Amino acid sequence: MGFRVLTAEVSHETNTFSRLHTDEEAFRNRLFLLGEDAVAERRNANTEIAGFLDVAGARDWDIDHVLSAVAGPSGYVTRGAFDWICGPIVDRASEANHSGILLALHGAMVPDFCEDGEGELLQRIRAVVGSSIPIALSLDPHANVTQLMCELADILVSFNTYPHVDMRDTGRQAANILHRTMAGEIKPRTLMARPPMLKETNGGRTDIGPMIERLAKARTYEARDDVFAVSVNGGFASADIAEVGPSVLVTCEGDFSAHNDFAEEISDDIWARRNDGFNTYLTVEVAAALATTYQSAEGPLIIADYADNPGGGAYGDSTALLDALLTAKVDEACFGPIVDSNTVQALCGLPSGARVSVDLGGKTDPVLGGGPLHLNAELVHVSDGRFIGDGPIMGGLPGSFGPSLVIRVDGIEIIVTSLPRQIMDLQQFKAFGIYPECKRVVALKSMQHFRAAFTPISGQIIVCDSGALCTPNYTRMQYENVRRPIFPLDQIGFT
Repeated sequence: MGFRVLTAEVSHETNTFSRLHTDEEAFRNRLFLLGEDAVAERRNANTEIAGFLDVAGARDWDIDHVLSAVAGPSGYVTRGAFDWICGPIVDRASEANHSGILLALHGAMVPDFCEDGEGELLQRIRAVVGSSIPIALSLDPHANVTQLMCELADILVSFNTYPHVDMRDTGRQAANILHRTMAGEIKPRTLMARPPMLKETNGGRTDIGPMIERLAKARTYEARDDVFAVSVNGGFASADIAEVGPSVLVTCEGDFSAHNDFAEEISDDIWARRNDGFNTYLTVEVAAALATTYQSAEGPLIIADYADNPGGGAYGDSTALLDALLTAKVDEACFGPIVDSNTVQALCGLPSGARVSVDLGGKTDPVLGGGPLHLNAELVHVSDGRFIGDGPIMGGLPGSFGPSLVIRVDGIEIIVTSLPRQIMDLQQFKAFGIYPECKRVVALKSMQHFRAAFTPISGQIIVCDSGALCTPNYTRMQYENVRRPIFPLDQIGFT
């Protein structure tokens, strides 16, 4: 048997502006599995854990997987939830003799007692294992990477795609670097550069735009013998913390001055193109007007509500876009999801075809994205909300919206769910008996991930700002802790 490696998966993207804190139940609602149960679910899908296990098998490692814990993006992680998840990882690290530690983290977790959840976890691990055991991290490119993370982890490797479709590949890369480190072949450290921005202007999109060029340069630089990974992170702007924003990471050894210069070069390019956005954020009224006349043999019009994306911590219950579509009398359409557990609970015992009167959505914070809509509807379908993804991101993985249903109002079928979850897979509609490719208009809650599965069936894609919690207009949010000056909150004061 080769090296013994501790692995774990902890993922949360914390929107500090959310009024909904993230507790133990939030993790149990999305994913919380221990040891072999976690391995069984994650090993054959597009996950970092699968990538870790690929290398473990090839390198004859003994894997000691502690847990996999994922909660949907939302507000601060409570101390209780943080300790409940991180405690077993630290305990296992202190009890067993490991050659290395390999963690799948998000990189933007903020507990309610500090600004840097990943850094706090690493501090606790280092306190029991010391400084000699190598630690490798795989990260989401929307990580807000901190100096503490770079100091305490030897290896940091982020996904290279947004929409994220290379999680398994990233896991393999991080694991292979860790193997070389444990074998004594290399002694890496990670350098970081970052511009004074809340996020990369296009959120790190890799389907179009300057990230394509930046990542090509990163791959070329990675070909050097003393460079093992280059990561270009878009950052996560909905976190009011000092070390928010995009970053460039170089995991390397050797000529650190040259490696730092390269990181700064990419960081400078992110800054230089800070005004070069690709999304045009339509008002919901303009989006609805386009939907009324849209016709295309190529496929439906996809309307993405960027601002009410549960994948960024928005509540998922904004009604502004739905209200506009109903007012414009858009038909042959579907909409998903509206998060409203009260409505689901009230209707789930009724038979399909029942006529119902509901006050739908807008209950968490009506100021952001609109208040409840009083609607007369037909109950079409009641569901447990479970689905199994089959697209590029979720293929093979189970998911759940919690108890859910479909109602029809005029020409629009509306998915109403108990749990927030962004749309990134066609099965999130098909599991409810709705086939998006057969609709004229598909309205959904997502920023970018939907493109992986929905672009192939679409005739046109437009993006709107409903004014909800993830609005791209950051001046609406009350930032207090970010370093200043910072773009786009500040236009002057940079040196």
